[in-house]
Amino acid sequence: MLYLLLRWFLDALALLIVAWLVPGFRVVNLPSALVAVIVIGLLNVTLGFFLKLITLPLGILTLGLFFLVINALILKMASAVVPGFQVNSFGAAFIGAAVLAILHMLFEALSN
Repeated sequence: MLYLLLRWFLDALALLIVAWLVPGFRVVNLPSALVAVIVIGLLNVTLGFFLKLITLPLGILTLGLFFLVINALILKMASAVVPGFQVNSFGAAFIGAAVLAILHMLFEALSN
């Protein structure tokens, strides 16, 4: 349970870092980031899994880079639902998805 709470806060921190680094990506405050992380997680588990399963051959062909497009779409969808979380363009969502992936890898490396 403690691991899940820590992971939730680290993901929210990563989202705040992305908002600071990427123009067109905006998170108002920590509670908005926490809610956005939950919504992004739910969208990834449901719709993201389905889209990644359907586009698996394209993902293999592009060595997994196409999955960043799906993650960017998930970020755009979450920004439409969560107040205080805004992604202005698909380009900002794509760059944000790439930075989030790098931050997640960094947090995983530091936690082990």
